[in-house]
Amino acid sequence: MSNHCASCGKADANLEACTACQLVKYCGVDCQVAHRPAHKKACREKARALFDEKLYAQPPKKEECPICMIPLPCDARESTYMSCCGKHICNGCRYCLTRDCCPFCNTDNPRTDAEVMKRLSDRIEKYNDPDAMVLLASYHNQGLHGLPVDQSKAFELLQRASEIGSALSYCALAMSYDDGVGVRQDKKNAVHHYQLAAMMGHVNARHNLGCVEVKNGNYQRAMKHFMIAAKCGLKDSLDAVKNGFNDGDVTKEDLEKTLRGYQAACDEAKSEQRDRATSIQRE
Repeated sequence: MSNHCASCGKADANLEACTACQLVKYCGVDCQVAHRPAHKKACREKARALFDEKLYAQPPKKEECPICMIPLPCDARESTYMSCCGKHICNGCRYCLTRDCCPFCNTDNPRTDAEVMKRLSDRIEKYNDPDAMVLLASYHNQGLHGLPVDQSKAFELLQRASEIGSALSYCALAMSYDDGVGVRQDKKNAVHHYQLAAMMGHVNARHNLGCVEVKNGNYQRAMKHFMIAAKCGLKDSLDAVKNGFNDGDVTKEDLEKTLRGYQAACDEAKSEQRDRATSIQRE
């Protein structure tokens, strides 16, 4: 990058780079504003390319169950958030080690709606826990544990959680915008929060982005999302990649890499305890 102002040509070691694209430098705001018409197109293209680098980068390592230290499953139904300690416990450890108390901190399970609500309130008030806020929001949305259905309150909690920042809260907020639950439907805001969640490793948010791109006719972008999510172990995304291969949007090489990645992710998340927990739940 040149040390000359892109607008007036002045040479200076203390010039400031365009924050959006990092392609050019300016003396100050006046020069940046003056050069904007000539720079706008290139700036937007470079900024979009930089954002895509982040969006399609290798996702962070999946969160592990704090007991068995095996990556948590993609399916949220296969793990449980424990409001006593704020941990996400896989069903293998949740159902096969003990059912009367938390297998991580040994706190007795709540027995009444009042106890459930008190624990969640404590997690929120004492620790500002965004995952506790997301769970409480789901209770407001569905009218569970003695709460009346209040979608507006649920949305407020999701907004608060997303301000703290977590993959789960970003995805939950995106779904509210996507479906218009507790707020006016806003597809643009939904995509924005799906993107934030996906970049933090939320696999289902990544899959949803792929679905959005399919609806918009951007099949190559969609397949990139599906391949990343499938390599994290998401079956729905793997099926989408297979369909993409049949439609000519995925190469044979990419399909094979995705299949190997999917199997590796499934093998990594597999355990006897988790298989046993699945059997217990089906009984």
